[in-house]
Amino acid sequence: MAEYLVKVADERGTVLERTEAGASTAEVRDRFSQMGYHVFYVKERGLFGGGESGLGRRRIKLEDFVLFNQQFVTLIRAGLPILTSLDLLQKRQRSVGLQGVIANVRDRVKNGESLSHAFSAQRVKAITKIYTTSIMAGEKSGNLEEVLTRFIGFQRIALSFRKKLVSSLVYPALLILAIITMFTFLITYVVPQFGALYESLHVALPASTAFLLTLGRGARVYVPVTFAVVAIVILLAIRWKNTVSGAAQIDRFRLALPVFGTIYEKYQVAAFARMLSTLLAGGIPLVQALETSASSLTSPTLSNTVLDASVSVREGRPLARSLEEQGRFPELAVEMIEVGEGTGALPAMLNSVAEFFEEDVQTALTAALSLIEPAILIVMGLVVAFVLISLYLPIFSIGAAGQMSPG
Repeated sequence: MAEYLVKVADERGTVLERTEAGASTAEVRDRFSQMGYHVFYVKERGLFGGGESGLGRRRIKLEDFVLFNQQFVTLIRAGLPILTSLDLLQKRQRSVGLQGVIANVRDRVKNGESLSHAFSAQRVKAITKIYTTSIMAGEKSGNLEEVLTRFIGFQRIALSFRKKLVSSLVYPALLILAIITMFTFLITYVVPQFGALYESLHVALPASTAFLLTLGRGARVYVPVTFAVVAIVILLAIRWKNTVSGAAQIDRFRLALPVFGTIYEKYQVAAFARMLSTLLAGGIPLVQALETSASSLTSPTLSNTVLDASVSVREGRPLARSLEEQGRFPELAVEMIEVGEGTGALPAMLNSVAEFFEEDVQTALTAALSLIEPAILIVMGLVVAFVLISLYLPIFSIGAAGQMSPG
């Protein structure tokens, strides 16, 4: 029996977090669901516990999952029963992981489970809470086709925006990698060659050259050890990030970063607005939509902010005021949400909030990277200049002394 960290809410909206023993995350989740709690997450306790984000989860590409849903909607629109559609799609899947997921969902539905419950039982990162909640709403309203179409549109926009952000970060990442590779080559190979030369000449070395040669001698011994230590630290950091306390502390650090912290916060606000708009347009009640959106956010800080706001909304307060009281959401987002509530067009206004902040994030990130890239190039140039000057300075000194000695 392992120990799991469980975050739930009771029927009054009170959020609780506790440690429970159980055979698996699914068993603990089902136990609390049967007791009438709304389960936000169940994670295995401890630094090396993977929980629901651990290594035991099957991995499928989000693009493959979106394509599956597009095909699924097409078959449903054509009038095919759900089981027949799942059978056809399972046989035609090239992704082994997704093929297994579809087969498991088909078997569960065949045994009497609802489609939403069958998907929520899959330990796959691509199958989010917003997806299963949307399907549940479609099942209850009898409009599964429209719900899935709306979800596909949401995922397409999210994927497109994410690809733009990743493409913006590729060049700076390559520059940093080039600096590390070049500096490692110079210190571990070039510098020791010059060290052997100067030892044979028995010349006095400037302080910068002596420092560089000492660094080069030590680097050959310690660079492999350093890389091993860095790899271990990264592995431990990833494991720590999968714990509740680790994820919260890392998130607070990210949000506190100058410039990039604000960009990250706006990105999360845009994601929240688009998720909430999709759920509300699908007929999900506001409180449940808020809870689902909160559980789908990658920032624990903003997730808890939305959960706290959902408690106020449950008590009858407007969404805009509830978010404003938390002091975490940008003022402009709160004002736009307030206008949407007042006009009765909250889903449309939330889409506008998402579009505005997505564009703001893209602009701010482009501006920040346009300043960082020259800075990286300048650092690269300074490093190379320092190394070359330090290595060749004794040669210049020897040459100058040779010219002066005949006179």
